[in-house]
Amino acid sequence: MAEALLDVRGVTVRFGGVVALDNVSFEVEQGQILGLIGPNGAGKTTLFNCLSRLYQPSEGEILFEGRSVLATPRHLIADMGIGRTFQNVALFDRLTVLENVMVGRHSKTDSSFFANALRLPAVVAEQKAARDRAMELIEFMDLGSFVHWPAGGLPFPIRKRVELARALAAQPKLLLLDEPAAGLNHEEVATLESQIRRVRDVQGVTVLLVEHHMSLVMSVSDKVVTVNFGRKIAEGTPDEVRRHPEVIAAYLGTAA
Repeated sequence: MAEALLDVRGVTVRFGGVVALDNVSFEVEQGQILGLIGPNGAGKTTLFNCLSRLYQPSEGEILFEGRSVLATPRHLIADMGIGRTFQNVALFDRLTVLENVMVGRHSKTDSSFFANALRLPAVVAEQKAARDRAMELIEFMDLGSFVHWPAGGLPFPIRKRVELARALAAQPKLLLLDEPAAGLNHEEVATLESQIRRVRDVQGVTVLLVEHHMSLVMSVSDKVVTVNFGRKIAEGTPDEVRRHPEVIAAYLGTAA
């Protein structure tokens, strides 16, 4: 069998006497869209913070393409091939859409401070490549009408698309989407579903999705993992998970 792109092995996170994650394990295959669900406080964002090295697990290991994520310095996670969006959109409000997306390309640049100060030819070429890639992603996310707009004045759904384009600018192999449907209406969620599929199918990026919008998760995911009180309670196809007794009990408060 091919090695999983992401392999989460027995991850446990303790905050004092509170166990936020309890021996959680699962794999994400190359080209997969995996949905991670669970009630509020289940440990989903804690797990995302471990994957992006904001938290250090008490126990367990996380492997990305066979390499230890936990042994990788935080500032090299993007360079490793892992991108992320956040629940609260965090753009540079005074920069334009184009400039915000170009910022996402920073981890792919390697020119020195000295070279940038002198505007050496290699720097000019590097900046042109970053701008060209940013423009490609702006068109990909249907943001062409906003390319020179300051991000601070944009409607919330557009800001979310800018953040997604910025995350893609670093050419991640795995994209972590943290509640991308939060604050969106029904029509905007339908657009988001299409965009997530296109990220996988057109950009070739594997997606790990944390989301409370169940219809989005069940329609877009190839596999779903459910956590509750920090423990994995179900894993399988969307149909298998939605019928799982523990999942029903976690959401409805009653056994199936």
